[in-house]
Amino acid sequence: MVEIERKFLVQSDNYKKEASSKKRIVQGFLNTDPERTVRVRIKGEQGFFTVKGKSNEEGTTRFEWEKEIPVEEAQELLQLCEKGVLEKIRYEVPLGGHVFEVDEFFGENKGLVVAEVELSSENESYEKPEWLGAEVTGQVKYYNSQLSKYPYKEW
Repeated sequence: MVEIERKFLVQSDNYKKEASSKKRIVQGFLNTDPERTVRVRIKGEQGFFTVKGKSNEEGTTRFEWEKEIPVEEAQELLQLCEKGVLEKIRYEVPLGGHVFEVDEFFGENKGLVVAEVELSSENESYEKPEWLGAEVTGQVKYYNSQLSKYPYKEW
């Protein structure tokens, strides 16, 4: 139940050609407190309820608990979320032994594209695709919970 990941900006759309899948995601937050976030997500035809803890100092590691819920329940819970529901397309791009999840945002965050790679340890090595840009791991403004409150278009 620990998530270890690194986050990057994306500098070209070449990831689209390499993607093995893509899905539309709509997500909102019931709680965006820095100590814990509570998220509701619809990914494709599936609903999810997620609780995340506070990140470590580097921003790479934090507690994450997620359960699949009926999509109808997720739709109802989205109505209770704080202002700033996010919409994005997630592309999954396999590379080496990892999968990069590339999120292309819409709405108030249009123009922002970020990639994440999940790791099994903080020091695990991974291959970097040529379209990967600057690392933004640990930069709070790139957390989805913050993008819902302070969208990219306002930066």
